[in-house]
Amino acid sequence: MARRPLPRILSKDSAQIARTQIVRSRELARTAADSATDVLHPLITVTRGLRRLASAGRRKWADTPKDKRGPLLFLVACVILVVALAPYGPLLAVITVMAAAAWQGRDRTPPAPEGPDESQAERLQALYEALVPYFCGPDDPAPLYTHGGDWEQAFTAHEFDDGGRVGHLVIRYPAYYPDGEPEARARIEQLLTAKAGRAREYRFAWDEEGNQLTVTALAPLPADVPAQRFVTAPGETVLGFTDPSEVQRTLPLSYGEEQIDVPPVVWRTGIRSTEPHLLVMGQPGSGTSTLLRSIVLQALQYGDVLIVDGGGTGEFTCLTGRDGVLAVECALAGALASLEWAAQETERRLIAINLARQAGDPPPADTRRPLWILLDRPSVFALLATSEGRNDPQTLLQVPLRHGRAAHVTVVVAEQFDSAEALSDAVRQHTRARVVLGPAAPRQVEAVLGTPSHTTALAHVPPGRGFARLGSGPVHRLQVPRTPDPYDDATSDTDRQAVLELLPPRTAPADVEPAEPIEPADLTKPAVEAAPVAAEAVPVESS
Repeated sequence: MARRPLPRILSKDSAQIARTQIVRSRELARTAADSATDVLHPLITVTRGLRRLASAGRRKWADTPKDKRGPLLFLVACVILVVALAPYGPLLAVITVMAAAAWQGRDRTPPAPEGPDESQAERLQALYEALVPYFCGPDDPAPLYTHGGDWEQAFTAHEFDDGGRVGHLVIRYPAYYPDGEPEARARIEQLLTAKAGRAREYRFAWDEEGNQLTVTALAPLPADVPAQRFVTAPGETVLGFTDPSEVQRTLPLSYGEEQIDVPPVVWRTGIRSTEPHLLVMGQPGSGTSTLLRSIVLQALQYGDVLIVDGGGTGEFTCLTGRDGVLAVECALAGALASLEWAAQETERRLIAINLARQAGDPPPADTRRPLWILLDRPSVFALLATSEGRNDPQTLLQVPLRHGRAAHVTVVVAEQFDSAEALSDAVRQHTRARVVLGPAAPRQVEAVLGTPSHTTALAHVPPGRGFARLGSGPVHRLQVPRTPDPYDDATSDTDRQAVLELLPPRTAPADVEPAEPIEPADLTKPAVEAAPVAAEAVPVESS
């Protein structure tokens, strides 16, 4: 019996030909649909008119009082009888009905106005006049910007929002303008922000090659997205939400009684992460603790968390004694002991992973479970340690920061701008994922993120609003999900219940404290005997 030949796998050229044929088929189908619409347009118009006439007849009959419906029916019957008996009456009646249906079925959408109206033209002319001192050169033989000139040559595209303000604008400027200098750009951006409206955020896109500046008014980010479980993979943490045009991914969220899709800012951690540690900067009340709580609730799904709270406000009291929370330390002694244990745990994991690799075995399971170290306001502990003659707790973060990626250890540090100088060099060097929250000057944003933001900042922003940059990527606008302290009296019942539902169950009473401080050796669960780390046992990663 002859065997049937197996189907041949498509080669690269065959697959390309198949894709080309699919595209051509779609274009032919779209062209055929447009042609059919053009041919059947009169029939579609008459059908729409007949439907509108029938609807008008039903409304007229419903509005007629019952005592007058009989005479109305008699009158209609007489008209039909006269039309039927008159010469060419039925034909004329059909022509009249078709003409009325065609008139009623016409497209009543008013044509879009060509160009801006009077008030919009005045706004554009005011913007043009404001730009004249900056874009007009004294030696330019044919200046594009002159006092009393025409704005239509300088503004190639423009759009307005419902309030009559500029929503999108494309500006041409002379080639000799120094658009590569940050100071020159900042002057134009500040001017356009003031003239177009300060109560909005704008994105500025400079095209240095084409000598064009695109100004876009950005819609406000949703500031009332509650805390909830996000659809993410292990190793992914949602820092917040951003503009739809900035990312190619959306997350389904519960927004009140609705389900919406919001573009997230996802921070990836783990052994393959290029930005394994995070630094959060902000002003008091800007939402840094809210972001840390949101990160903790997501991290507890797959790993363990160690929290060191230097603020002393009890923002993380709700996490005490929870499953997966190793400790919530608010005192200097406990912070030093916990961070010393974290450094030893990182070394233990590195030794265990190195021994397993040398033996050709997979890493132990306890080294693959993520460990999160969250340090809020380390400058407070630094001041206390200096006054008591102790070491700065940040010095204990050098090992987790340098080798945490290989050991599945992630460090998150939150600090305020007025104490930024207290951050150690190791924290500054190894936290390549950065977040700035709250109102901040452009120089502060650039100092933290390493590059200026292409969007303006508002003077009054909601808590959790700011900017984020992951490594060398672009700067994104950020809105942190609403994750308040459930034990705060100012928290609403809805937000309190949303956070409490995400908390893991308690494994120990929150009000029970150990009688003596726990030594670092008691906290460790070593897979091998604790010993000084040899230089060859710690793999040094490239930053």
